[in-house]
Amino acid sequence: MKSYITINEILHRKHFSNTEVIAGAEGLNRNVKWVHVVEVINIKKLLNGNELILTTGLGWKDNKALFISFLVQLIESNASGLCIEMGTHTSIIPQEVIEIANEHQFPIILFHEEVAFVQITQDIHSVLINQQYQMISDLESYSQTLNKKLLEINHYEEILTFFQKFLDVQIVAFLDEDTIFIPQLSAIERRLVLEKIEGEQQNSPVASIARQPVQILGHQFAELVIVTKDKEINEFDLLILDRTTTALAQYLLRDLYVEEKRRMEEAEWMTDWLEGHHSNEGIKEHLAYVEPGLKLNGGVVCACKLNLTDKSSTLDGTYFKLLFRTIFEQQGFYVFSIEVRHLLIFILGNKRTVKTWKVRMTDGFKRLNTAEYCQKLKVSTISFGVGKFVKQLSDIHMSYRTAKETLILQDKLSNEGKSYFYDDLHLYRILSLINRHSDLQEIVMEYLQPVMEYDQKYNGKLIETLRAYLACNGSKQETAKRLFVVRQTMYHRIEKLEGLLGQDFMNPEKRLAIEFMLLAYDYLHMTDENEHIPAQEINER
Repeated sequence: MKSYITINEILHRKHFSNTEVIAGAEGLNRNVKWVHVVEVINIKKLLNGNELILTTGLGWKDNKALFISFLVQLIESNASGLCIEMGTHTSIIPQEVIEIANEHQFPIILFHEEVAFVQITQDIHSVLINQQYQMISDLESYSQTLNKKLLEINHYEEILTFFQKFLDVQIVAFLDEDTIFIPQLSAIERRLVLEKIEGEQQNSPVASIARQPVQILGHQFAELVIVTKDKEINEFDLLILDRTTTALAQYLLRDLYVEEKRRMEEAEWMTDWLEGHHSNEGIKEHLAYVEPGLKLNGGVVCACKLNLTDKSSTLDGTYFKLLFRTIFEQQGFYVFSIEVRHLLIFILGNKRTVKTWKVRMTDGFKRLNTAEYCQKLKVSTISFGVGKFVKQLSDIHMSYRTAKETLILQDKLSNEGKSYFYDDLHLYRILSLINRHSDLQEIVMEYLQPVMEYDQKYNGKLIETLRAYLACNGSKQETAKRLFVVRQTMYHRIEKLEGLLGQDFMNPEKRLAIEFMLLAYDYLHMTDENEHIPAQEINER
């Protein structure tokens, strides 16, 4: 279906029965969007492209330089062609004009008798308007038929075949690592078409190539290209291309969604894996079934908590997993996902060198946090915890345990201390370990109880003073400035600390222990599970 009329078709209409094409015959397949009658020389700013120009030559008469200037402006404005009525103001066409027109395949058509320009414009404009209405109708019909096919087809090539038959052009689809030609071509023809696409034929006056990416969740999954031999690609072709890429994106998204659902059905096996019930051989056997030839070089677990604003919505969680998988697979990981209670658990099998796994994951999180779709999810916050990287996939349960531990710590730490990675938590890992296997509160109280009891009784703010004094490396003057107190008050508080903690509390080993206990004190205050510290002390803190 054509949205416009070509110059060659116009030449077969009744008003063009007595005409002569004297130049640019190779450009007769140009599309014409409109017809203008022009008798002025400075025309460039008045044109939008694809106009057929009718003139008597009044603007240049027999001035060759003005004629050439007029022609160059038309070519640069991407006009479709020039029709000249001979005899009235123009009697000869200079050879230089003919040569320029031939060089740019720009048609020049001569009327050898007087013609009514108004009748020509009325005739062609009526054709163009009717074709515009027909184009809208055909576009709507195509879209409806395509949408119906989406409910019936079993493979995306059926979409491409329908697309090709409708436009009757060469279709090339770049999908994953495959290049699909519809209709099929020989090896030599395929090579020539690909060279034409790569070259894009920038200097050609006729647009014979159009391409459009197939975008899913902000990422390009494929690209559709249409290639013509002897006709110009028009706006109707581009609209059909756009509708087709949208339909193809919907089909591929549906496939990805179905695949995501299938992966969810593997939840039982995944749960056993996370709990350490599978051997290396069993894991390799399962991976060979999932994707033949898949080789993983260790792996890591990422625990994720989505705080959905709509508690009944599961759709956002499913699409978030799809987005997560898309981004991190591009970072060199094979992603498995499973929901465990209120958490999304991702097992990321490493496909590249171990040395770069953390850098690649960091890049993945940056892309995820800036993804437009991720920002539109119905979630108030998204928390991540990345566990310890393990070289043996049978040890993935260790990464799972540390990923959950990291996720829990995210809610307990200040923004300065937060990190997605278990490897970055350092002292907090030690505190968590001590807290699990012994009474951390008891150890804290052993060092800080006298100071805590004094603050509770006298509201002495000694914990605050101790923290600032250690941070200032024992400088009383700097500590006083930080706490906004006079030096005498500072001396008094230090004397109280020496009396409660001992005059040696700034000795290296004891100081290190006290600093560690202050960190543990904060850790316990941020832990909801710890109910042993009196509520009054927490309020004072």
